[in-house]
Amino acid sequence: MRHPHTRTNPYRVTGALVAGLLCASGLAAPALAAPAAAPAAVPAAPAPADGLALTPPMGFNNWNSTHCRADFDEAMVKGIADLFVTKGLKDAGYRYVNLDDCWALPARDANGRLVPDPARFPNGIRAVADYVHAKGLDLGIYTSAGTKTCNSAGFPGALGHEYSDARQFADWGVDYLKYDNCNNQGADARTRYRTMRDALRAASAGTGRPIVYSICEWGENRPWEWAADVGQLWRTTGDISDSWGSMLSILKQNLPLAPYAGPGHWNDPDMLEVGNGGMTDTEYRSHFSLWSVMAAPLLIGTDLRKASRATFDILGDKEVIAVDQDPLGKQGTVVSSAGGRWVVAKEMKDGSRAVALFNESAAPQRIATSAEAVGLPDAAAYTLRDLWRHRSYNTAGTLAATVPAHGTVLLRVSADPHWATRPPAAELGLDGNPLLEAGSPATLTGTVTDLGRTPARQVSVSLAGPEGWTVRPTSATTAATLTTGGTLRTGWRVTAPAGTPTGSNDLTLRARYRSPSGQRVSGALEMTAAVVLPPPRGTSYLSDLPLLSATSGWGPVERDTSNGESAAGDGNPLTVGGAVYAKGLGVHALSDLSFYTGKACEKVTADVGVDDEKGAKGTVAFEIRADGTTVASTGVLTNALPAQPVTADVSGAQVVRLVVTDGGDGDDSDHADWADARLSC
Repeated sequence: MRHPHTRTNPYRVTGALVAGLLCASGLAAPALAAPAAAPAAVPAAPAPADGLALTPPMGFNNWNSTHCRADFDEAMVKGIADLFVTKGLKDAGYRYVNLDDCWALPARDANGRLVPDPARFPNGIRAVADYVHAKGLDLGIYTSAGTKTCNSAGFPGALGHEYSDARQFADWGVDYLKYDNCNNQGADARTRYRTMRDALRAASAGTGRPIVYSICEWGENRPWEWAADVGQLWRTTGDISDSWGSMLSILKQNLPLAPYAGPGHWNDPDMLEVGNGGMTDTEYRSHFSLWSVMAAPLLIGTDLRKASRATFDILGDKEVIAVDQDPLGKQGTVVSSAGGRWVVAKEMKDGSRAVALFNESAAPQRIATSAEAVGLPDAAAYTLRDLWRHRSYNTAGTLAATVPAHGTVLLRVSADPHWATRPPAAELGLDGNPLLEAGSPATLTGTVTDLGRTPARQVSVSLAGPEGWTVRPTSATTAATLTTGGTLRTGWRVTAPAGTPTGSNDLTLRARYRSPSGQRVSGALEMTAAVVLPPPRGTSYLSDLPLLSATSGWGPVERDTSNGESAAGDGNPLTVGGAVYAKGLGVHALSDLSFYTGKACEKVTADVGVDDEKGAKGTVAFEIRADGTTVASTGVLTNALPAQPVTADVSGAQVVRLVVTDGGDGDDSDHADWADARLSC
C-alpha cells in the first residue's frame, strides 16, 4: 500500500519517436543509474517447515487499479475470481485474490473486532472467502502494523490487536495477509512484524488455516536481513506507480538483493502494473519479464474486468511464469549493465538459465552475452528458447539480439544434447540513423548473423516501410549459406516522401532461411523510424521545441512549470533556491528527454536543481548526453542547494538528451527543474 511520501494517480508521458520493437518482446535510456553494490555473501536460508510460499505468490490485488473507489466491493472480488478461471489465470498459477485497504469500517465494534464495510461487503468477508475457495483459489486481506491503515480515511490498524485480528482473519477463511507500515507510533519494526507473525501462527494452530504473511514496510528497515523467519515475503522498496521511471527505479533497488531470496522468503518489489495504461505493451512485457527473472511475487494490479487481450497474453504466458515459479527459488543476478544494456541471468532447477536481455535505453540496442557468462557448462552447442515467441533454436554459445527501446528478450538456454534438432538461431540487426527529415534519404544497414552451430541456408532479407516510402537495397539481399558467426549485410536507402508529417513510422526487417534438415525459419525485427524537423537556427528555449522522447518518473514532463506528479498542467512556477524562472522543463526522476539536433547545434545551457516546492526533500543528479556520450553532469544535488549552472558542448550530435537520476536513494520527492534551458544552433 502507500508509503507516507508516495503519490497517487501517477501519470506517465513517453514519446516513442526513437523506439523499436523486436518481435520477441519489449523496454528505454542507457543506464540512468548504476545498480547498487551487491550485498556480502548471505547464507541461504532453508525452506521453511510450514511449507508456505515455496514459490513466489501469484495472484491479484485491487489497489493499483481501484484504490478506495466505490467499485471495490464484493461483486468485484467475486468477478476477479471468476475471471481467474475463465481467462486461464488459475491454470497459469495465479492463486490469491487479495483485498487491499478500505474493506473495513473506520471503527471497531464494541468488542474490539474489525467490521467489514456493509456497503462494500454486505455478506461479510467469510462469504467472499467461501466463494473464492469454491473456485479453488485463496483469499488475501490487508491491514497495517499501526493504529490506522495508510488510507487517509483512517481505517483501524492491528497495532495492539494482533492476536484478535489474526484469529478473526483465520476464522473468516483468509489465506494471505498484507501487513502495511503506516501510523506505527514509532514502535520497533522488527517487534511489530514479529508480533503479528506469532499471532498468525497462533491463529493457524487454533483453526488449522495457515496464512501467508506479506511484510510491507517498504524496505525501510532492511527486512531482507531479518525477516526470513518472520514472513514469506517482504517489500524491498516504496510503492510502485504505473510509469517507466518508477518500475526502473524499483528494479534497480531490488536486483542487488538476490542473495536473500529463496523458497518461502522472497524479495517483493511490489505489485504488477501490467495493463493499467501508463506504459506500452513493450514496457509491460519488460516489467513482467524482469519481475519473473527476479523471482518476484506476481500480483496482478490491473482491473481484469477491463483488461485487453494483450494484457491477458502477458499475464498468462506460462513459459515466462515458469521462470518466476521455478522450484529452485533463485533470484536472477546481474551479469552486465553497461550503457543500459542489461543481462540478468537466473539459475533454474533443471540446470538451464533464464536470461533477460533488457534495454533500458530510449533507442534500440544490441545486447549480447554468452552461455559461459551466464553460468552454463562448456558444450558444443546449446538450445536457446525464446520465451515470448515460443520458439527454440541452437546456438554455438552467443546469446544476442537487437532489443527495442525499453524492451526485453527473455531466453531459456540449456546445454541440451538434442540441440542439433533445432534450427540455428539468427540475430537480426538494423544499423544506422532512424531519424529522417522528409524528402532526404537515410542509409541503413540490415544484418542477419548465424549464431547457431549449424549453418543457415538459402538466406534472404527484406525491409518494408510505410506505404508511399521508398525502400531500396543497395547491396545483396541473399546468401546461399551462413556458417557459425557468418553475416549477410545489406545496405538500404530509405526515403520518407516530402511533406510526411513528423512522428513515428514502422520499419520491418524480415529474414528467411532453412535449417540443414530443410526446416523453414523466419524472423522479423520491427524498428521505428522518426520523421523529424531540423532544429531552428539561433538560440531557442528547449521548452518550446518538440521532444523526440520523454519519460518522467511521476507525472508528465511539464513545459515552463514544475512537475506536479499527477495530471498535465498541475505544476507551479519553476523555483530553485528562491529564484523563479519563467521558462524551463519540470520533471521527476527518473527522467530522460531527447531532442533532435541534427548535427547543427553547438551548446545547451540551463540552471538546474530540485524545485523548492518539496521543502527539504529530494536528491537528484543532472546529465546532458550528446549521442550517448555524457558531456555535462552535476553530481548529486539537494533542495538545500541553489540552482547550478550547466553548459554542454553538443557540437556534431544528432540527438541531445537531458537525464535526471534519483541521486541513488530512490525517487521520492525528486522534483527536478531544467530552468532557463536553451539550445544554440
